[in-house]
Amino acid sequence: MEETIRVNSTSDRIPRQRGEQLPDAAVRYAEERHWDVTPGSWLVTEDGTARCSCGDPACPAPGVHPAGPDWAARSSASPGEVRRLWQERPRAGILLPTGRDFDALDVPEGAGCLALARMERMELTPGPVISTPMRRMIFLVRPGASLKVPGMVRRLGWLPSSLGMVARGDGDWVVAPPTRFGAGGAAQWARRPTPENRWLPEAEELIAPLAYACARQPESGPGARPGAGSGTARARERGAPRRAPVRGR
Repeated sequence: MEETIRVNSTSDRIPRQRGEQLPDAAVRYAEERHWDVTPGSWLVTEDGTARCSCGDPACPAPGVHPAGPDWAARSSASPGEVRRLWQERPRAGILLPTGRDFDALDVPEGAGCLALARMERMELTPGPVISTPMRRMIFLVRPGASLKVPGMVRRLGWLPSSLGMVARGDGDWVVAPPTRFGAGGAAQWARRPTPENRWLPEAEELIAPLAYACARQPESGPGARPGAGSGTARARERGAPRRAPVRGR
């Protein structure tokens, strides 16, 4: 198990990942990063098969969508309240609402890896980055990005609908490690929260390498996969918001 690194401020500790239980991780996000968190759906094993707690046998995002229409109102950054929420639902996935502490730029996995390499060469410091089993990478940036990204992409010479990039802001969410995606595995930190990336970058700092990488990757397509506000009709019925995605604007 990865140990917590000791630093001057407890709020700057690096979250553990391997072997950490969902309730502990949820409390740590609230306690150490001051992020709002909310419990999502969870996996139920029946006859050796993992199914979503929502009861839909055809659920497109098992274990990684809101558990009800009040998901946003139930979110909290209070460690005590978060602990209580997971005592009620200890197997619930961890959802991080966007548009509050951060927005998120959701890109195909190949593009995300290429963008990280370019950022390193350009001496840019990205914030935390989530990697999902659905082959998506999610870059956390300062709030407000979802409204600005379409215009920024156009000014760089690309159509937002061509890149497979989705900007997630107010009313949306991302799935946090170590939440499991059905039988596909668990979300992980490609770049974990650290003292160095505690202050998130503006979208303007990252959009050029991200857009370039998305344009270069053949997997860049029009639709994001589950794991960050899927936007499907079924997910909306379970409490997901009707968001306005970046692509196609």
